[in-house]
Amino acid sequence: MSELGGAQMSTLLESLPGIANVLRSPVADALVGIIRSAARIEEFELTDAQELLQYASRRGLLAEDECVRILQEVDVAHQKRASRAAVRAKRTKAKSTARKKAKKAAPKKAGAKKPSARKPVKSKPRKAIRKK
Repeated sequence: MSELGGAQMSTLLESLPGIANVLRSPVADALVGIIRSAARIEEFELTDAQELLQYASRRGLLAEDECVRILQEVDVAHQKRASRAAVRAKRTKAKSTARKKAKKAAPKKAGAKKPSARKPVKSKPRKAIRKK
């Protein structure tokens, strides 16, 4: 297997559209995912956090035990957020079904009439304007 040089790599990237996404490193993908989830463009993925923590550990930026501790904290927070979202969705669904049932069960008033429209007020006749 031969190594690709810079010029060969750029030629390959230009000739095959979409190959840059395939060749991009997992760390870059994780970084993009974390940035998008921070901006609330997409959902948070635990695998992105794992990839970035592994990268930091491999490069000696973080100790292994610190990476494990951070990953556990993130996992617990992610699970709490997911369970709260599920409860919120369940509560919203229950409220909407209760509203629908209440709407169906509410009896219509038989004698209710719309208020009558006001009669136009008669105005005084206008005097004709004379031209001089």
